[in-house]
Amino acid sequence: MRIVVAHNRYREAQPSGENTIVDSEIAQLTAAGVEVLPFIRSSDEIPSMSKAAKALLPISPIWAPRAQHDLSRLLTEHRPDVLHLHNPYPLLSPWVVRTAHRHGVPVVQTVHNYRQVCSSGIYFRDGVICQDCKGRALGVPAIKHRCYRDSAAQSALMATTLAVHRGTWRSVDRYIALTSAIADHLRDYGIPDERIVVKPNSVPDPGRPAPLGDGFLFMARLSPEKGVDLLLDAWRRHPVGSLGTLRVAGDGELRHLVEAAAAERPDVVYLGQLDRAGVQAAVEASAVVIAAAMWHDVLPTVIIEALASGRPVLGTALGGIPYLVGADAPHEPAGTGPAENASAVASPVASEVASPVASEVASPVAPRLAGGGSSMPAGIGLGDAGWVVAPEPAALAAALPVARAGAPGLALSARARYERTFHPDVVTKRLIDIYAGLSRTPNHV
Repeated sequence: MRIVVAHNRYREAQPSGENTIVDSEIAQLTAAGVEVLPFIRSSDEIPSMSKAAKALLPISPIWAPRAQHDLSRLLTEHRPDVLHLHNPYPLLSPWVVRTAHRHGVPVVQTVHNYRQVCSSGIYFRDGVICQDCKGRALGVPAIKHRCYRDSAAQSALMATTLAVHRGTWRSVDRYIALTSAIADHLRDYGIPDERIVVKPNSVPDPGRPAPLGDGFLFMARLSPEKGVDLLLDAWRRHPVGSLGTLRVAGDGELRHLVEAAAAERPDVVYLGQLDRAGVQAAVEASAVVIAAAMWHDVLPTVIIEALASGRPVLGTALGGIPYLVGADAPHEPAGTGPAENASAVASPVASEVASPVASEVASPVAPRLAGGGSSMPAGIGLGDAGWVVAPEPAALAAALPVARAGAPGLALSARARYERTFHPDVVTKRLIDIYAGLSRTPNHV
């Protein structure tokens, strides 16, 4: 089997989980005997481009003529079975889908964000979830609010690109939705169920989990949508030292808030930006990992890393987080069954979770609550590998002691969920099955 993996790498100065996942996926496919032909561009190439190449950059998201020429040559020479697309912006363009189809090569795309609709890709603006461009022929609100790179001109270009390529996206042969929530997003965009497969990412197996540590770990970009300010607000509602240690790793525009909290309270420790060894050490030192996203975070890799190490997760009930911790229903192994089964809605969340804020931002997949005589406080969704709550300080504060007390009881379940759903052997086999399900289709237009 011969696969072209197409990806526009994000700048290395801004750590990208998507870059890491693409690299890992290529390595896993190669180890499984798949011939992988990388078709990679990087945004780091832009500063060193010639003046002529830079002059074409404004149209690159729409067309990218050099990329189409190079891809056409690659497809003609190697005749791959499938092209697997990740991020096309700005140097590849969604036009690579049309180029592949012109050569009779079917296209799979992994959906890492919401950029079929949203110019920024994250459905988040000015501190709140925003879906103002949803259902519009042209994303005028994105232009008005300068949603793409804080530039009206670049936002206009991206909004135009999304409008021009609506038909392109709807011609993709198979979409890989990383979670059930992304499957719902694609359905809403008009993609039929038979072209959607739910298959998450994976992370390498770190081996047998170390004994649980103590306290909590938050590891993410320190920016508003990741919810570090939400977490610090919730943490301050408890006496110093009553929950163990809160370790915070990462960097970003809200770093000053973490540094101030660490100076104020001895139970908050700022670890800074960590390398791979540092990440593993921080996970092992903790009992629970926190994912406090304020947006519909698609698939936070930190959650899979936590489960691989046998650490349960406390997260907000947004985006893919309920799916990752097994708090949606039914509980489907990776990619099994049609997408409509993998994202079936569970029983409604209790009113404490479905507060005015939570109702506005609730994931299409409702987390299940503890049932049957459980002493679980109202408003805390219980999953196989963790807990989910509304993205509000009071809700998160109430869940912190519950998670600390319940971590030993979910540690084995967290590891089991990783082995069943997110282990590289499971996920790579499913990806190869997706490729094998497609055949060369020369009649694309």
